[in-house]
Amino acid sequence: MHYLVGTASVHTTAAICDYLDERATSNDDATIVAVAPADDPTARRDAQEALNVAPVRLVALGDVETKLRTGDEPVQTLLETATEVNADEILIAAHDGLADESTSVESATRRLLETASLPVVVVPVPDA
Repeated sequence: MHYLVGTASVHTTAAICDYLDERATSNDDATIVAVAPADDPTARRDAQEALNVAPVRLVALGDVETKLRTGDEPVQTLLETATEVNADEILIAAHDGLADESTSVESATRRLLETASLPVVVVPVPDA
């Protein structure tokens, strides 16, 4: 199984890693993707920090690759990356894990659920 993980924060990555800890094996691989606007250095820094968590937390998986992408369309970027890496499943979080976020499914998540041609798992994020 090849998982494509879309992340927006360290909290999101940690929640998805917790999910994978219980399901993935050493025969599984993962590509972790964070998308940040090119003109926002803070968002790029946060995205890179989110990516840094994955290889440390997912040592039990076969291959773990991280990708920092720039752009304003994270849904489109995730779908394109899923095709590039031949993903079997997309893992995302219901929200970015920040303390003042709602636990409802955000619009980008909803768009991904409506347009993806492969399974999408929405992982809950505990309160930050």
